[in-house]
Amino acid sequence: MLELAILGFLYDAPLHGYELRKRITALTGHVRPVAESTLYPAIKRLEKAGLLARETQPGAAAAPRHVLSLTGQGREELRHRLREPARPDITDENRWFTLLAFLRHLDDPQEQAKVLRRRLDFLEEPASFFYEGDRPLRAEELTDPFRRGILTIARATSRAELAWLRDTLKELGSRDH
Repeated sequence: MLELAILGFLYDAPLHGYELRKRITALTGHVRPVAESTLYPAIKRLEKAGLLARETQPGAAAAPRHVLSLTGQGREELRHRLREPARPDITDENRWFTLLAFLRHLDDPQEQAKVLRRRLDFLEEPASFFYEGDRPLRAEELTDPFRRGILTIARATSRAELAWLRDTLKELGSRDH
C-alpha cells in the first residue's frame, strides 16, 4: 500500500519527501499513519529499483531538499500495479482506497472496469464478521448491540459502495463506444 501511494502521488508531480509523507498520511489517515522510519526505506527501495529519481535542490533556509520524481519505469510499474492488483488490494478496505485513489492513471476504461469488477465480485460474496459454524450471521440475528452495530454499519457501507461500483461500471462501459 505504501509503495503504491508513493508511486501514485509522484505520478502526479515531483514532491519533496515531507510533502509526500503529508499526502500519504492524508490518504491513509489515522488508520495507518506513515512514519519516517517506514517511508524513507520504501523510497530508497523504489529508487534502487530504478522507479524513482532524486534531485537535490537548494533549501529555502540552509539544508538542501530532495525532490522525488517517477522514472518512466516507475510510471509503468504504477500502471502495472493498478492493472493487476494483488487480492489484498481488492479485499482490504484501506488498500482498496489507496488503489482507487490512483486508478485514474489507467487510461483505458476497460482496464479500470476490470479492477472495479473484481471489487464488485468480492463485495457480492456472502460474508460477515461473525459466524455460526460456516454460516455468516446477519445483524438481525445478533443480540449483542455492538456486534449488531458493526454489521449494520458494514451493510450500509457495502450497499453504498455496490451502488457506486455499478453506476461507475455503467459509465465506463458507455465510454468504450
